[in-house]
Amino acid sequence: MDLNSASSVVLQVLTQATSQDTAVLKPAEEQLKQWETQPGFYSVLLNIFTNHTLDVNVRWLAVLYFKNGIDRYWRRVAPHALSEEEKSTLRAGLITNFNEPINQIATQIAVLIAKVARLDCPRQWPELIPTLIESVKVQDDLRQHRALLTFYHVTKTLASKRLAADRKLFYDLASGIYNFACSLWNHHTDTFLQQVSSGNEAVVLNSLERTLLSLKVLRKLTVNGFVEPHKNMEVMGFLHGIFDRLKQFLDCSRSIGTDNVCRDRLEKTIILFTKVLLDFLDQHPFSFTPLIQRSLEFSVSYVFTEVGEGVTFERFIVQCMNLIKMIVKNYAYKPSKNFEDSSPETLEAHKIKMAFFTYPTLTEICRRLVSHYFLLTEEELTMWEEDPEGFTVEETGGDSWKYSLRPCTEVLFIDIFHEYNQTLTPVLLEMMQTLQGPTNVEDMNALLIKDAVYNAVGLAAYELFDSVDFDQWFKNQLLPELQVIHNRYKPLRRRVIWLIGQWISVKFKSDLRPMLYEAICNLLRDQDLVVRIETATTLKLTVDDFEFRTDQFLPYLETMFTLLFQLLQQVTECDTKMHVLHVLSCVIERVNVQIRPYVGCLVQYLPLLWKQSEEHNMLRCAILTTLIHLVQGLGADSKNLYPFLLPVIQLSTDVSQPPHVYLLEDGLELWLVTLENSPCITPELLRIFQNMSPLLEQSSENLRTCFKIINGYIFLSSTEFLQTYAVGLCQSFCELLRDITTEGQVQVLKVVENALKVNPVLGPQMFQPILPCVFRGIIEGERYPVVMSTYLGVMGRVLLQNTSFFSSLLTEMAHKFNQEMDQLLGNMIEMWVDRMDNITQPERRKLSALALLSLLPSDNSVIQDKFCGIINISVEGLHDVMTEDPETGTYKDCMLMSHLEEPKATEDEEPPTEQDKRKKVLALKDPVHTVSLQQFTYEKLKAQQELLGEQGFQSLMETVDTEIVTQLQEFLQGF
Repeated sequence: MDLNSASSVVLQVLTQATSQDTAVLKPAEEQLKQWETQPGFYSVLLNIFTNHTLDVNVRWLAVLYFKNGIDRYWRRVAPHALSEEEKSTLRAGLITNFNEPINQIATQIAVLIAKVARLDCPRQWPELIPTLIESVKVQDDLRQHRALLTFYHVTKTLASKRLAADRKLFYDLASGIYNFACSLWNHHTDTFLQQVSSGNEAVVLNSLERTLLSLKVLRKLTVNGFVEPHKNMEVMGFLHGIFDRLKQFLDCSRSIGTDNVCRDRLEKTIILFTKVLLDFLDQHPFSFTPLIQRSLEFSVSYVFTEVGEGVTFERFIVQCMNLIKMIVKNYAYKPSKNFEDSSPETLEAHKIKMAFFTYPTLTEICRRLVSHYFLLTEEELTMWEEDPEGFTVEETGGDSWKYSLRPCTEVLFIDIFHEYNQTLTPVLLEMMQTLQGPTNVEDMNALLIKDAVYNAVGLAAYELFDSVDFDQWFKNQLLPELQVIHNRYKPLRRRVIWLIGQWISVKFKSDLRPMLYEAICNLLRDQDLVVRIETATTLKLTVDDFEFRTDQFLPYLETMFTLLFQLLQQVTECDTKMHVLHVLSCVIERVNVQIRPYVGCLVQYLPLLWKQSEEHNMLRCAILTTLIHLVQGLGADSKNLYPFLLPVIQLSTDVSQPPHVYLLEDGLELWLVTLENSPCITPELLRIFQNMSPLLEQSSENLRTCFKIINGYIFLSSTEFLQTYAVGLCQSFCELLRDITTEGQVQVLKVVENALKVNPVLGPQMFQPILPCVFRGIIEGERYPVVMSTYLGVMGRVLLQNTSFFSSLLTEMAHKFNQEMDQLLGNMIEMWVDRMDNITQPERRKLSALALLSLLPSDNSVIQDKFCGIINISVEGLHDVMTEDPETGTYKDCMLMSHLEEPKATEDEEPPTEQDKRKKVLALKDPVHTVSLQQFTYEKLKAQQELLGEQGFQSLMETVDTEIVTQLQEFLQGF
């Protein structure tokens, strides 16, 4: 592409590509895509985006196309890679001028230079770093800023490389430029501190921006640029100096307004200082040891004393708390139980920690956390009143504890209390003692203090196990507090029920549960929504607990379920509805079939909620989970839900529908439990299986559930299902078997095995294309035992239950192998006998014995030749299944089942599903469970004897080992 002639053409097409008119936009994008691989295209783009007279949107687009081209075509091995000559020209052009006037474009140029540096610096681009260093020294404000911006992005990118050779190059780079980077940062920092009181916001902001960028560079060099940074005086000097600089910047915040750009940049710089310390501690804990004392002193003084008043802000407090937490919890600073086994570095760090965390310091931190940071703020109380659901979501904290003050203070409290529980337990117990008895509802401060202390007792529940008689406290103090119905007491009602939830799995007598359930019922009627939502949470923790007893819960089930349903209807936020649904699901799951009388209202409401949640996929996931537990609880009665249930499954498992990304996993689980609890097949339930073929093509982590669903259809209605879907299913299976894991192959073959077991006539016909693969696997001695075992299970079913099909299969395989049928049959029997030990399941081992015995009686010389092996397998099978009756001394087949065997489910066991019942019926028709191996062996040997005559049969028996014959005779006594 000639630069002179092409520039105007490319510029015109780029201009068209910025159009809002798709008729203009689409052809332009197609043309640009074609030019991506043309030599000279990126040189034209460079000329365009560095020409400041052109339209900003066109230049922006040119930068983006250039950046994408680096990803695709810059590497030497890439298809259509750029020539070395053009890359050299581009590299030179990129760092000729750092004078881009538009901030967004300047950032993109810095990023693309960093992308090139990642691939070429320093080997192919040795001049990059020296050029940047020279450019950040210039006096021109714009050039200096753009060079510094590029310097940061290049440093950040090079620091992220992880190969050993790349790390070595970055270490060399860091050593070479660290001194300069420190000087640069100090220069810009000093300039800012001199200008901050000038009142000229533009000048201050300009200077602060350079301070921030140079600090970003130093952060990457400090954290990633040295193997042993504590041995570098410049690095440690910079880190030690951070605390003084932080104090200077915090003091500056007094003279900068609270609501302007400067304030925002200043706070970002202060946070960046703390990030340097946190990152360094994370990457180099032992190099951080000399900084432990100063870090703790600084953080504790600003967070827990008057020093921080008026200068700290929430994000800074969070960072300081994270720094304390990381030092307290750091594994590198914890000595072994045997101190002598610990490294000197660990002992030194531990010594510094212990010297700092004295009794007075720990006591003050604990008291300040509880009495200051745990207190509900005016803002939180206002939110409670104005947006109760929003308040409950905020209170959960979630994954945001690093960035939100309340969750962060709670995590710090938990970590410090765990580490120093012997010191802090008496402190917290003393705080509890001062709060005995009811609190005056007019004294809001006293109510909030008690709320904070109860919060601490809940968070420290595990640590306080031996120190608090919670059962007595519950009866004498907490229960009466739950009965105070005054509106101003609602923070304590909420906190007390939360506190009980924290202790329920720690220390709570089972006998007290009915009293708690009574209290929960009352609180679910509370006038305050936040109290009701918190009560629902505690209810979930209660029913989830290991010591939960259904009999204690049932008297309260109807009331609780009704009140929870009313709460579900009342709340409006998606997150809250999900939460309440989750509680309902847990209740349904724990009481199982006992829920049936009470679910009518929920069943009627869920279709409406599903319709309303069309734009809220996570709420729909919660509905799916609830439906799963509902179906399990309703059992066969779940068929009444099909008008709603089946369309939900259809949508959730249809990969052509966008919501499937969120709903598929739960949708498949619902599909499975629906099948397992279905009393009979319906046309609609059968029709949903059309969704399965694309799911099998995905070969995803959901395959196991898909196979269970297929098995569910086979158990439910094998004839209709196989006649409708077997051809497509077989095709999918054949494709899966070619490129699936060993475990996946076994899952496919188990489906085939189940089909043969359920429908011995239709099954082999429908899965006929797969059976040659199974036969071949046996003949060729499949090397994976678990696959071989399944092959033999499949072939055992065919041989035992559909002899005519086995004969036709043997004929087909003899033709394919170009062998005689008898020879092939002999090879199969020989391999079967040889690999019998691959089969570990007793049912399959008995099946193998029955299948091979079914070849008798026979005058076929090949079968007679393998007679010894068949008898060996039979005796092995008899050893597996025969148990001696102690009363009669006779043997019986332990796998035989009868209609009379109906084991009663214990109270803790879930009642059998409809599929469990179908499997029981199937087992009563299965030869493995209906045919006595002992009798079958006797009858087959008797028939063989009659066929050959006494002398011929004796000759055959002489081929069997005498020890095996003796064991066989013992098993066949009495026949």
